[in-house]
Amino acid sequence: MMTNLFLSFDPATNFLFLNWMSTMIGILLIPSMYWFIPSRWNMMWMMIINTLHKEFNVLLNKNYNKGSTLMFISLFSLIMFNNLMGLFPYIFTSSSHMTMNLSLALPLWLSFMLYGWTNNTNHMFMHLVPQGTPGVLMPFMVCIETISNMIRPGTLAIRLTANMIAGHLLMTLMGNVGPSLELYMVIILIMMQTLLIILELAVAIIQSYVFSVLSTLYSSEVNYVK
Repeated sequence: MMTNLFLSFDPATNFLFLNWMSTMIGILLIPSMYWFIPSRWNMMWMMIINTLHKEFNVLLNKNYNKGSTLMFISLFSLIMFNNLMGLFPYIFTSSSHMTMNLSLALPLWLSFMLYGWTNNTNHMFMHLVPQGTPGVLMPFMVCIETISNMIRPGTLAIRLTANMIAGHLLMTLMGNVGPSLELYMVIILIMMQTLLIILELAVAIIQSYVFSVLSTLYSSEVNYVK
């Protein structure tokens, strides 16, 4: 049995057999929306998908193959389900680990780079030197743009990991001091924990949205139509 919630971030804990299988828990919740068609869940989810589809169309600037938005909507769904599952006690939060986040960000970034440098080489070189840069600063701008491009998958993964860990650890630290507090302080603590859970619920959705939107923007940069 787990002694504290910190162990929910440990992949080696024996509390849950096959901890990484918790990544797929969200999939088990999907079929219930199709029991009655059109159900409220189905209508709400379709509204979310349509909204994301329209927004990704704007971000991609129509320089994409049809169906590209489905990939980013699926990415959003996967990360959001994992973030929401991590809000339940003692469930392994796979989206708080660099292993999973890098597994999502790195292949996307590599595919964008390979596609861009293979099909739009001149356009990719243009991105290394922003328009209006003085000639003296061009070598430095190339270095800066190259480094900023290279660290993109790392920043995507670290952003999601840090945001998912921070709130969970704060709730754990506050919860550990509960037994030593007076009754009125416990009531205040419960109210603060409730507000933190609401905040973490918003963070779980926002971070999945940020991850998918940034991936969409990186994709739009390598797609160039004359």
